[in-house]
Amino acid sequence: MSLLEVENLVVEFPGRRGTLRALDDISFSIAPGEILGVVGESGAGKSLTGAAIIGLLEPPGRVAGGRIVLQGERIDDLPPQKMRHVRGRRIGAIFQDPLTSLNPLYTVGRQLTETIQTHLPVNAAEARRRAIQLLKDTGIPAAEQRVDHYPHQFSGGMRQRVVIALALAAEPQLIVADEPTTALDVSIQAQIIQLLKNICKSRGAAVMLITHDMGVIAETCDRVAVLYAGRVAEIGPVHEVINHPAHPYTAGLMASIPDMDQDRERLNQIDGAMPRLNAIPRGCAFNPRCPHAFDRCREERPELLSAGPTRAACWLHAEVPNASAAIQEAVS
Repeated sequence: MSLLEVENLVVEFPGRRGTLRALDDISFSIAPGEILGVVGESGAGKSLTGAAIIGLLEPPGRVAGGRIVLQGERIDDLPPQKMRHVRGRRIGAIFQDPLTSLNPLYTVGRQLTETIQTHLPVNAAEARRRAIQLLKDTGIPAAEQRVDHYPHQFSGGMRQRVVIALALAAEPQLIVADEPTTALDVSIQAQIIQLLKNICKSRGAAVMLITHDMGVIAETCDRVAVLYAGRVAEIGPVHEVINHPAHPYTAGLMASIPDMDQDRERLNQIDGAMPRLNAIPRGCAFNPRCPHAFDRCREERPELLSAGPTRAACWLHAEVPNASAAIQEAVS
């Protein structure tokens, strides 16, 4: 049984000039102990998907269709008061900039103990003990002393560890991590990635990892969902999606990564740009940028089709035998 199921999720933003559809019929699931990567260009809908799951959509944004189900319970239609108990207790969140998640006026210990006592039936002494243990678990040295320090007394990497400790404070089943390593140097990135993997292994928690970095995806995730213009372009096991992309957009993303084994004067790039929400083309949203587009792509929106071990929203898999090989050859 899946821990999280997102079914045909639609998120809209009503405005004076009409309603903009930012997420359009997104579906995926995450199993206990699994790390699902969510990747795509800026504006693809990655962070918005995470915000919808956490229940932190900024007004006037709203879930206009579909369902979000956590451990068999639908949570997208919960009233705000009940959703506050889900958020933190059952779903933890790690954001890109730890300074936006930490109150500079409170010690990290106070912030941890308040979170623990809000969601768990423990007294102040037990909450402090748990806070110190969380700091130790996330690799912060001298946790007994550091628990009384303020956020500005920690380095960027250490602050991110504190944010991870906060996300784990109430022992949630799901963690939504939105670009948790983007602002960190490479060595700290590796430590945070290993920490997330250890959390899944030791606690059985599932992680939704939102990132632009395909290297982080390859190092960390079990499966990956590639988003484009608020839709899932491809989803499947991470090694299959990376090594044998089945959607032209995924293949373009992979081809744009520098290859240290090849001597190229120019990097590959995907021509064009992500469409605006008020100008998403008919049919496949990627068709104006796709070198393989044909008439059906411009008229009909593709569903996720079987593409071997993965699924891809591309009509090539309904029209062309062994389409994945043709896609990879075209961008190599």
